[in-house]
Amino acid sequence: MEIKLSVKNLDAYYGKNKVLNNISLDIPKNKVVAIIGPSGCGKSTFIRTLNRMHEVVGGSIKGEILLDGEDLTKTDPVLLRKRVGMVFQKPNPFPTMSIFNNVAAGLRLNGVRNKKKLTPIVEKCLKQAALWDEVKNNLDDSGANISGGQQQRLCIARTLAVDPEVILMDEPASALDPISTTKIEDLIFELKTNYTIIIVTHNMQQAARVSDYTAFFYLGKLIEFDETNKIFTSPSNKQTEDYVRGRFG
Repeated sequence: MEIKLSVKNLDAYYGKNKVLNNISLDIPKNKVVAIIGPSGCGKSTFIRTLNRMHEVVGGSIKGEILLDGEDLTKTDPVLLRKRVGMVFQKPNPFPTMSIFNNVAAGLRLNGVRNKKKLTPIVEKCLKQAALWDEVKNNLDDSGANISGGQQQRLCIARTLAVDPEVILMDEPASALDPISTTKIEDLIFELKTNYTIIIVTHNMQQAARVSDYTAFFYLGKLIEFDETNKIFTSPSNKQTEDYVRGRFG
């Protein structure tokens, strides 16, 4: 099994406050890894360390995070975020930009200006995000004028446009209705063919449906990491069992 990301002895801090404690795990390539645990346990902080967004809000880390064996703590953050994209909890399309320009935004920032070059990439990414058929006749409309579920898939298309290797998703369906949630979950399943995906979720059923591996975090510590089926049917740790059975959290 090929490892895409390897985290070793990771501690994360906000100022002097330690919020992650000695996290070590290997994330396989082209798999979906769900991060579960109660609110405040460090799930979002963990995935934000993986593309150095944690530093943007004044955080710091100790330990190693290796992407294909390369220490990403020593990588240019701008270049890193092309390789490790992020989809946030609340859809955040650029409201003053059209649907087309939302998808093309990252490409333009990276120097691709020619519309003939941009057009096929935008179409491809909208198709990958299962949005093309719904918006192909309205590409000049504002990205803010479509539904919440469509906006989230637009943000996924925008992330895909810069050709990342890893996609981080921080509760991408928590603000969406059940139909939109199903579309996002179906999309995650399709995308893992080409991408490694790490998803934070509070929804146990969602974690069980979409992920190959699950990591259970509690109070800033990694309690257990294993294949999803094992985590939900026969976990090794009593805390994990209590959480997935709904006994706390």
